[in-house]
Amino acid sequence: MSTGIWILIVIVVGIACAVGGFFGARKYMENYLRDNPPINEDQLRAMMLQMGQKPSQRKLHQMMNAMQQQSRNTKK
Repeated sequence: MSTGIWILIVIVVGIACAVGGFFGARKYMENYLRDNPPINEDQLRAMMLQMGQKPSQRKLHQMMNAMQQQSRNTKK
């Protein structure tokens, strides 16, 4: 094989690996964030206490549901 063909093969394989790696990493992060949401009720309670609000369980539950609904709507 000539040198030009080897260079072409290396470039094509490099591009294919970069594209595959990008989509693989993207899928992994989507699954990770779905399984491990970035915020939970304890963190939300702490934020509300820092803001001077007294969080009730009902309000925390409403806020968590609203956040989950928003994340579902953005995926569609």
